[in-house]
Amino acid sequence: MQELDPAATAWLLVATAMVLLMTPGLAIFYGGMVRTTGVLNMIMMSFISIPLVTVAWLLFGYTLAFTGDGAGGLIGTLEHMGLAGIAPDDLHGSVPELLFATFQLTFAIITAALISGAIADRAKFAAWVLFVPIWTVAVYAVVAHWVWAPGGWLFKLGALDYAGGLVVEIVSGASALALALVLGPRIGFKKDAMRPHNLPFVLLGVGLLWFGWFGFNAGSALAANGTASAIFLNTLVAGCLGMLGWLGVEQVRDGRPTTFGAASGVVAGLVAITPSCGTVNTLGAVVVGLLAGIVCSFAIGLKFRFGYDDSLDVVGVHFVGGVVGVLLIGLLATSVMTGGPEGLLYGGGVTQLGKQALGAVVVAAYAFGVSYGLAKLIDRLIGFRVSADDETTGVDFTQHAETAYAEGVHGHLPSRRPGTLGDLGAPRREAADEN
Repeated sequence: MQELDPAATAWLLVATAMVLLMTPGLAIFYGGMVRTTGVLNMIMMSFISIPLVTVAWLLFGYTLAFTGDGAGGLIGTLEHMGLAGIAPDDLHGSVPELLFATFQLTFAIITAALISGAIADRAKFAAWVLFVPIWTVAVYAVVAHWVWAPGGWLFKLGALDYAGGLVVEIVSGASALALALVLGPRIGFKKDAMRPHNLPFVLLGVGLLWFGWFGFNAGSALAANGTASAIFLNTLVAGCLGMLGWLGVEQVRDGRPTTFGAASGVVAGLVAITPSCGTVNTLGAVVVGLLAGIVCSFAIGLKFRFGYDDSLDVVGVHFVGGVVGVLLIGLLATSVMTGGPEGLLYGGGVTQLGKQALGAVVVAAYAFGVSYGLAKLIDRLIGFRVSADDETTGVDFTQHAETAYAEGVHGHLPSRRPGTLGDLGAPRREAADEN
């Protein structure tokens, strides 16, 4: 009988708090990226995800994701609905099960919050409040069971996802694309410059995200050991190389690097290392981070080519970066980290790469399909998008009767000439993407 590991428990307590901090960090990151009339709404969409997902997870999410198997690897059971039957002394491995459930809850929270970036400046807050808890149970808990529960069909198939490339990144990116298509583009999309209003906010948010990501990835080891240490280093390395890759592209393409590019590159590298952090060595983390920074810096321009308004590049960074990380496991996985499976470049053949590709396709299709259907249903019932007048006035005032800045009182903003404060500090990413 396995006993409680005090060191592992202490580390997981800290890691859980770190991952929870990522959602306020995301709120600040996203809040800095939008225009002045949507700051509070953007921040609120992240913050409201915390209680909404918590309730859904405690009632149905955890038991459906991690309790037994009720349908041939497709979904768990309701044995622990409302966390019933789980005592403080019950263990998941060598840590308390209640702590494990809380750790996994923080993953579900930030995954839901990530989606909001694709629908910035135009979503009804009430519709978002309705969407999040249903989505948590219908999409997130189901995919988490497939990938991470011992009875899940992708788990049994052998698809590897250490900390959430499939479950968090691809799921959030595919769901974000679905919502962006249902709501349609913002007024002025591809015509008006929609630059971030506060780059210091963006960088502060990225700093908090990067800090929390160490708990996200290394905490997934559920132990205070060498594996957690290796994962911690991989996470740092990939974030660094993601930044360098993105800035390198900006230097060659645009002639100068930007602070926004630095922030975006860090996130791209961290997204890609999330699924592979426990399967690749340090050299592999270098490759994962660098490729993610380069690929995602080009991928964000796809929205202009295909006409979907993914406002804050959830698809271009989280979906694409997640796919990069998941597929590179099939090339770079090493038995030193996995304890068995190896990637193609380490003599493992193409089998693991095929499993990774299948997982990415199926998870993306499921998350997109269910999210699209749910968003359409909510749109029919109460409407998901604000009116054109409300969008023009600004969702901070029309949805919350508040404004973030004094000049936005009553939703009336002073006119701004190009080059004034409201237009300063904006990277030329939107313009570069359109070329």
